[in-house]
Amino acid sequence: MKYPEHLLYTKDHEWIHFHGEQAVIGITDFAQKELGDIVYLDITTLNESLEREQIFGTVEAVKTVSDLYIPVGATVIEVNAKVNEQPELVNKDPYGDGWIIRVALKDPDDRTGLLTVDEYKKQIGA
Repeated sequence: MKYPEHLLYTKDHEWIHFHGEQAVIGITDFAQKELGDIVYLDITTLNESLEREQIFGTVEAVKTVSDLYIPVGATVIEVNAKVNEQPELVNKDPYGDGWIIRVALKDPDDRTGLLTVDEYKKQIGA
């Protein structure tokens, strides 16, 4: 499994990549493998302001549906159109084309509760 070092992670298996005042969020390689074949993403929070750990959507796989939690306080400014049309991209490329949302950060310096790659790997026993 892949765990890019430039990303930060959550205990709920989301990743976040900071870009100044914005960030991109998706689910980890571990999460997509645990879920199995992803068939649908339901992101209904476009243009909504959310607080850390609020649900920003759900991911549906063949065997389960799982909530997606936003790792930071932010406003959802974009939903990846590619994963709406091809949800399997989350399985194939979770850190690339399979990203899920782009957000405008409330506090670009806030990294509270986020895990480094080593901390995340320890959590999942990798």
